[in-house]
Amino acid sequence: MQKTLDAVKSKSFSIEVFGLGYVGFPLAVRLATEGFKVRGIDINTQRIERLKNNELMDSELHLKNEYMHCCNNKNLELATSPIKSKDPKIGIISVHTPIPDENTPSNKFVKEALENFLATSKACDVIILESSVGGGTTEEMEKIVESKGYKIGQEYGFCFCPERIDPQNKKWQLENIPRIIYCSDDITFKIAEKIYKSVNKAHLLRVESPKIAEVVKSYENAFRLVNISLVNELAILCDKLGINVIDVIKAAATKPFGFMPFYPGAGAGGHCIPKDPRFLLDAAKKFGIKFSTIENALQINFEIPKYICDSIERTLEKLNLEKSVLVCGLTYKQDVEDMRDSPGFKLLGEFKKRNFKVLAYDPYFKKELLSKYLKENNLESLDFENKKDLNDNDLQNISCLCIVQHHTKTKFRLREVYEKSLIPFIYDCQSQFEKKDNSKTLLDSLGS
Repeated sequence: MQKTLDAVKSKSFSIEVFGLGYVGFPLAVRLATEGFKVRGIDINTQRIERLKNNELMDSELHLKNEYMHCCNNKNLELATSPIKSKDPKIGIISVHTPIPDENTPSNKFVKEALENFLATSKACDVIILESSVGGGTTEEMEKIVESKGYKIGQEYGFCFCPERIDPQNKKWQLENIPRIIYCSDDITFKIAEKIYKSVNKAHLLRVESPKIAEVVKSYENAFRLVNISLVNELAILCDKLGINVIDVIKAAATKPFGFMPFYPGAGAGGHCIPKDPRFLLDAAKKFGIKFSTIENALQINFEIPKYICDSIERTLEKLNLEKSVLVCGLTYKQDVEDMRDSPGFKLLGEFKKRNFKVLAYDPYFKKELLSKYLKENNLESLDFENKKDLNDNDLQNISCLCIVQHHTKTKFRLREVYEKSLIPFIYDCQSQFEKKDNSKTLLDSLGS
């Protein structure tokens, strides 16, 4: 392992990054920019071809100059599989971990990536796991490595450094987010420090066991899930009390300690918040413990789309309007393309159950990826009319505009629709609109 450390110091080694999504792609570009030889690996051939054609998604465009430079100087190459090397190799696994179901365990793709790396690996290589995983997964992976004849901590290094990334966050990005890390041995930790010095200036907090690192990652997102569910339940109460939840949050946020503001919405989605807390729930069940806080938060998150649909349906009945709705915003978060476990899709499904005429619009929606969106949202099919724009004609004969995400690309148009009274009823799931006396459109919001 000392020879591997020496090779890392002299940059006479290579890095293979498995998974080129929101975590792996910026990581691969950052490492290659610092002069490391990086092989970006993804089993999604369409993604590889897209990147090879220099076609970046909106969330990747800020990396375009660095990406092009890395490709031109041969520091970054893209492939669907790893290769053998005489020099030491560092494998970084940053693949997607889905919400587990009967057919797909959450660590399925992590294990596949590990096996792929081991197929071309040798003694004194190092694995760094960044994907979010359930309790015991890291130790299970270490056993897989040892089953190949390598002694972890002596002739093979293993780390778990769970990703911390928040797409489109302007303040906290890859370069300045501190990380926690578990390492199998001291030399492997020194290797990781050399690697992450180019990522986040090696701002690493080492923990003594993989279980601690796994629970930390799950707890971070359980904290977010619980608080999102809490503020959404508060919004429901504010609806009943006839007060605005935003006024409550703003006033509470003046407290300089012991409070962190969260804001209402149609529910928590994405690749981490709906999934990672379940790892803690599953661990608790193994010991006969009922983790009620997480169970309740998951249930509240599940019920919010139904509550929003109830509110919209009641209002349309009072106004004697047709049950037709255009859901605006299908991604799980503002200004990202990611539609995994999105509350927008949950609303579409709920409206469809109630025999609404259902339409949808999102500037990031790509019709050719519909099967991918359905899979990511655990849906077999979803029949809705997709709108390519929000022009006046698209809004004709629609009773309600349900705003789930206020994308930067659509903010001006959405306000114009409201101020010009182009639709009878707007329901704002994120409570961002302020009521205008000169608008004839009825405006309602979650928690208003």
